[in-house]
Order: sequence, then C-alpha cells, then structure tokens
Amino acid sequence: MNLTVTTIAKSLADYLAPCFPSVAFYEDPNQQGSIPPCMFLQTRYNYLTLETGGFWRRRMGLDLTYLEELEKLLTADQTPQQLLEASAQAAALANQAIQAEAERREECRNMGTTLVSAISYDGGVVVTNVGDSRAYHITEDGITRITKDHSLVESMVDRGDITAEEARRHPSRNLITRALGPDISADCDGYICPMNAGEYLLLCSDGLVNTVTDQEMLFEVIHGDGPDTCLDRLLAIAKRQGAPDNVTAVLMQKQ
Repeated sequence: MNLTVTTIAKSLADYLAPCFPSVAFYEDPNQQGSIPPCMFLQTRYNYLTLETGGFWRRRMGLDLTYLEELEKLLTADQTPQQLLEASAQAAALANQAIQAEAERREECRNMGTTLVSAISYDGGVVVTNVGDSRAYHITEDGITRITKDHSLVESMVDRGDITAEEARRHPSRNLITRALGPDISADCDGYICPMNAGEYLLLCSDGLVNTVTDQEMLFEVIHGDGPDTCLDRLLAIAKRQGAPDNVTAVLMQKQ
C-alpha cells in the first residue's frame, strides 16, 4: 500500500467510524487544491478534533455557536420577520464568539466559516446566509436559488463580466467577500420563502454547487426516494465530477 497523507487519513477514518456511529467522515481538499486532502469530523460536539499526518487540524463547533445563540432567541409566537431578526442576531453573536476564540488560541487565528441556515414556520421558511453556501427552493415546477453568494465571481456575474456558467469554473470562485470570523461585522442576508407541504429546501456548500448543476439537483430531489437517498445520489455525482472542496448538504421536505 502506498502510504500518503490521503491513504492514512482514509484508514484512520475507516477505523474510527464504527466507534462514532453519529459522526460523518469527509475528505477536505482544503479548497486550494495543492494540499493533499485530510479527513475531518462533522459532529454535534464542540472542539472534536482529528489530526492526520500532523499537517492539519480542523476544529468543529462553529455551527454550534450559531445554533446555541439562536435557540436562546426563539419563541413559539414569532413572526417570519422576527425569526429573521433572531437569526441575524445569532449570526452576529457567533461571529463575535469566533473572533474571540481566534484571539485566544494561536491555532485558531484567521479561522472562519460560511453560514446558511433555515428556520421553518407554518407557511414557509426564513433563510439566513453569509458567504457562498446556498439555499434552494425545489418544487415539481422547478428549482429556485433563494440566496445570493457573497463572492468575487457573484459580483462579476452581477456586472455582466462573466456568465453564471463561467462562474462555476472560474479560478477565483472560492474567493468570498463575507464570512463569519474574519470580518468584524459579518452582515448576513435574510429571506422569507413561502413553501407548501411537500416542497423541498436544499442547503448546501459550494462543494456541491460547483460540481452539480441546478437541473441535476432538481432531478435527483424530485425523482429520488426520500431525502437521504437524494443526498447520497447528489454526493455521488459531486464525487464523480471530482469535487475540489468538501461537500455538505441538508435536504428538508416541508410538512
């Protein structure tokens, strides 16, 4: 066996997987593409860390910061607009917490994350985003992108410099203009999206967006056999297309 950082990481993940059945293991090529991939853990616990080959350490828990703050702000009788305001406040508090941790720990300097979230209410969902992770509303009639990327290529598309299809393959597509952590004030965008029962909401990172087309997403969701099967098929397409980044997705069907 050819021992590389990649194969060691995969072997370690295979060994640990039965011990942590609630944890999902993924390869993370670290966006730049010139660094061998490592494995990272995605779980619901703060600061669970996996080191591979002594090269990288990816610290999880940034998503928990937002969720913990949000849970403190939510009440049963909030309107969609109030839900948006609560989500924006939680994002701002998470941003402050990330910056404080980066100041406190040398290994966390310059860390950051994109965010896309959704809160369901009786008539639809409210969506919040910072960075280039996206939300899509999917029905039998089609697929609609809810969010707008905070990225260099999105600005280029808005100016008419490039097309949306060219943006998917542009060498600067990973350059984002907003994120939680690096920005002192990471302003988020908020959207109120009416939804009917049976319709879908897809939240996903750019690892999926850059490798799977909107029409492929629509086909797999509408013709798939349940959310879990749909996500498995979308992940398989992303891998087959050589996804250069980690692929994260959540699919919800409105009840």
